[in-house]
Amino acid sequence: MTRNMEVDPFNVSMRKFLKQVGVTSQQAIEKAVGEAGLQGKGTLTVKAVITAEGTHLNHVVEGEIDLG
Repeated sequence: MTRNMEVDPFNVSMRKFLKQVGVTSQQAIEKAVGEAGLQGKGTLTVKAVITAEGTHLNHVVEGEIDLG
């Protein structure tokens, strides 16, 4: 990574947001799996949707999580 990217406010802010999304999403999924008693029971289908006010952004990521 170049020095310009390290100090670029857009990239710094983007990385901070994505880190927050990852950490809080993992916590929410772990809680949901625990509350539903799904540990060790196949897979969990998940979907994340990212939108941005003032844009047409509607990014969807879908996948499966192995529950062990």
